[in-house]
Amino acid sequence: MMIKNAGNQRNQIQFVSADSLVPEDHLLRDIDRAIDFSFIYELVQDK
Repeated sequence: MMIKNAGNQRNQIQFVSADSLVPEDHLLRDIDRAIDFSFIYELVQDK
């Protein structure tokens, strides 16, 4: 029975946001709040 269930899980899709993977007290969240990275979009846009 366990083998049959494991095969079914392979075909399942799970949606996960990157935001939910980073803990609230992580250093990257502090950096994101402190620095405005919006200038990067202008640097990498197609011209």
